[in-house]
Amino acid sequence: MKKVILFTLSIAIGSFVIAQPGKPAPVLKNITDSASYAIGLSVANFYKQQGIKSINGSLVTKAVNDVMSGKKPLIDETTANNVMNLYMSRMQEEKAKSKIDSGKAFLAKNKLRKGVITTASGLQYEILTQGTGAKPSMVDSFVVHYRGTLVDGTPFDDSYSRGQPLTMGLNQVVTGWQEGLQLMNVGSKFKLYIPHTLGYGAFDYGPIPGGSVLVFEMELLDIKKPK
Repeated sequence: MKKVILFTLSIAIGSFVIAQPGKPAPVLKNITDSASYAIGLSVANFYKQQGIKSINGSLVTKAVNDVMSGKKPLIDETTANNVMNLYMSRMQEEKAKSKIDSGKAFLAKNKLRKGVITTASGLQYEILTQGTGAKPSMVDSFVVHYRGTLVDGTPFDDSYSRGQPLTMGLNQVVTGWQEGLQLMNVGSKFKLYIPHTLGYGAFDYGPIPGGSVLVFEMELLDIKKPK
């Protein structure tokens, strides 16, 4: 029974006709034709889910034909990856535009508050408690307690509630943390306001919407030097 079903299915796939009004209907004549169309469906559905709404189909076809025939492509694989990363980033920035704009407005107002310091990169911070210990460098690991929220106070992470400080290499965290922690002496407690460009960018990151300003209260407990 299974062989009959599979055989019948293969005939159905192999002879499937795609009708398009006003145009000769392309025919999937064999399993290769069906698989080729399935590949196109898979690729198109993947990028549609990523938010891409339009593509130049003729260039997609040319790229496929160039690769399959061994012709030199118009761009190499490294360039293609860079192009896609740039394209997806720009698309995501457009999607997150309202969040980015509101974040910029918040930071512009926040920098005027007494006690808020703004660095050249756009990072803002307040010194809540000034410690007297050493400052970490990029080769060090740090031990911190922290509480992270969005600008409206929505919490997204909190080491205090877990009862366990975070220990991690300074070179493993977002740029805003790297810069902020290097300003802190052990024993210090700062409040950081991290622009999206120094945080997670325009892409969503777990409960953090793309383009968000991140607000952290951070207490530097210790530094661990590399062995």
